[in-house]
Amino acid sequence: MARQATSAVAYTAEPPAPDDPLLGFAPVPHTHPRRNSITPDLQRKFIAHLAATGIVTAAARHIGKSMEALYKLRQRPGAEEFRAAWDAAIDRGVSRLEASALTRAIQGEKRMVVSSGKVLGTETRHNEALVMFFLRNRLADRYNPAKDIGPGHPVYERVKAEYAAEQIRLANDPARIKRIHRSIDAKVAQWRQELEAKWEAER
Repeated sequence: MARQATSAVAYTAEPPAPDDPLLGFAPVPHTHPRRNSITPDLQRKFIAHLAATGIVTAAARHIGKSMEALYKLRQRPGAEEFRAAWDAAIDRGVSRLEASALTRAIQGEKRMVVSSGKVLGTETRHNEALVMFFLRNRLADRYNPAKDIGPGHPVYERVKAEYAAEQIRLANDPARIKRIHRSIDAKVAQWRQELEAKWEAER
């Protein structure tokens, strides 16, 4: 029986340095600051902790403020740069999570092999579902099922672009244009003959 060992992959990182561009946002202004206001310094500490953890609740606890107060601050006039920094901090956390998951997908995870209560050793197991998730997202052309192909899918958009390019090429192909002109001339000549024959018959 295999048991999963404690993961050594950490999902947190060091907070960004004070000169990190992420912390260079214009804080939400307080027209009439109060003792419990979320000051510019607290706003930057919140963003820094959010970038390190990717968890809003943890960042809120870190500065001693409630989620409600932070979300209200996020929606206030003048909070545009604070909102952008908030979103960017979460993106960093998500990117770190993706990198950790990708590492596990490639390297697998060590699991203890236990029998009759004794640890016999370890084995490396790969999460096939996790592997396929990354393959379908990063190599969609090759690994996404055909039934999932539609507008917005990389394969669909590539084929659409290729078809449009081919139509433009055909529309400007000199040989094709000549064939179309010859076909039109032939039809006009045929109609002329039919009209002339009709006029002769009516005389």
